[in-house]
Amino acid sequence: MSQTIQNLFFQYQNLYLQGIQTTLLVALTGTILGLLLGFILSGMRLIRISDKDNGFIKIMKIILRFLSAAYIEFVRGTPMMVQAVFLYNYFYRILQWTPMVAAIIIVSLNTAAYMSEIIRSGIQSVDPGQREAALTIGMSETQAFRLIILPQAVRNAFPSIGNEFVVNIKDTSVLNVIGLTELFFQGMSVAGTTYKFSETMIIIAAIYFGLTFITTRVLMVIEKSLGLPVQALQSQTVPLGGVKK
Repeated sequence: MSQTIQNLFFQYQNLYLQGIQTTLLVALTGTILGLLLGFILSGMRLIRISDKDNGFIKIMKIILRFLSAAYIEFVRGTPMMVQAVFLYNYFYRILQWTPMVAAIIIVSLNTAAYMSEIIRSGIQSVDPGQREAALTIGMSETQAFRLIILPQAVRNAFPSIGNEFVVNIKDTSVLNVIGLTELFFQGMSVAGTTYKFSETMIIIAAIYFGLTFITTRVLMVIEKSLGLPVQALQSQTVPLGGVKK
């Protein structure tokens, strides 16, 4: 069997490499865009309603908080495979998008919900006294948030942000349902051609393990250099706190 696996790997290595490239591209791009969208969602959830706000402003703030919370709960409560099939097919007639573009958008929208909770937790982990001190020395709310709160929040949230990237590497495998030629898709193509399903899945599993193992070790090095506590990977099936599906 080991000889068969070796032969399958070298014979179809170009397909595996193409799958790896697609997987990493979608996972990395989706994580970055999801992080940016997560900042927006977390900002919406953390909007402060002040007594000085007029009625219209208060209503708008309440609506924004509700919409962000509803989006986050819906995305976290539904499988990414279902989201992918719905979004790809529903908008295909309008956008005529390719599986690659659709996959990046789907992963970004999905990741944003989890990133927003991670960022929100990071912001709330910063001592409120630092904001008060910043306001005391003459900073505006915006300056205090941008210069004092946000840098610390991102630093505190970095381990979980890194975990999201690792989870996305694995989760791209469900995007074969929209025709994305990622690693799992390529593996199934090889298996369908050779009828060596078990051997091919061993190769695919080994590649996924290698990708996630290397990524987690790189993230650990970065976390240690920043003086952060190293966090274990968390499954997307874990219900809450800001960590995935």
